[in-house]
Amino acid sequence: MDFKEDDFVLCKVRKIEGTTVFLEIEGSDLQGSMVLSEVAAGRIRNLRQYVSPNRLIVCKVLKIVGDQVELSLRRVTSRERDVVLDLHKREKAFKSVLKFVGEDPDSVLEKIKSENNLVDFFLEVKENPSLLERYLPKGNASKVFEVFSDKEGGEKLVEKEFKLKSDLGNGVEDIREILDVDAEIHYLGSSRFSVSVSGKDFKEAEGKMENVLEEIDKRAKEKNAELELKKEK
Repeated sequence: MDFKEDDFVLCKVRKIEGTTVFLEIEGSDLQGSMVLSEVAAGRIRNLRQYVSPNRLIVCKVLKIVGDQVELSLRRVTSRERDVVLDLHKREKAFKSVLKFVGEDPDSVLEKIKSENNLVDFFLEVKENPSLLERYLPKGNASKVFEVFSDKEGGEKLVEKEFKLKSDLGNGVEDIREILDVDAEIHYLGSSRFSVSVSGKDFKEAEGKMENVLEEIDKRAKEKNAELELKKEK
């Protein structure tokens, strides 16, 4: 087990029984569980909005007792979720590159994780590619760095949720105009929406998100619509 209490882990929902959600913790043989009060704050009207079988979610480790892990979804902020998902994406890409050059991905990663924090390792390799030579033959280390660097060039995604509604007669059209911004918008039901923007890194993506939300807020006020941003926990 390479995690502890208060860590954030990627989990797959196995099943839901009564008031308990059972999960598999990615990269671990341990199973986790989560009571419904830790899924989301307040009354849950649609549980599948948050958890459903085989869905990947980021949880916070509340307690570890033996081989039992108690988890929480509602205590995870969008920023914490993005960091975990980004690391998972990078680790998956790294493993595919290792396999491509003929290395055993699981064996190499096990050695790296035994000596490094994976987030720090990926950052250090960008500045000092020779670090890979501790775990790979020089030729393969060079190939891995080259291919992995190309994959790392992908943009980072930031997502926020909000409520937007209008009781005016032309409210539907007003909302369309309010949400006509340079971002990806999805309707989630019950006047709830999600907005996604991307950037070369999280700092750039979050800057774009701030501008988009400011524009939506400005337009909502002009149209006398009600806007409520989902608060970070």
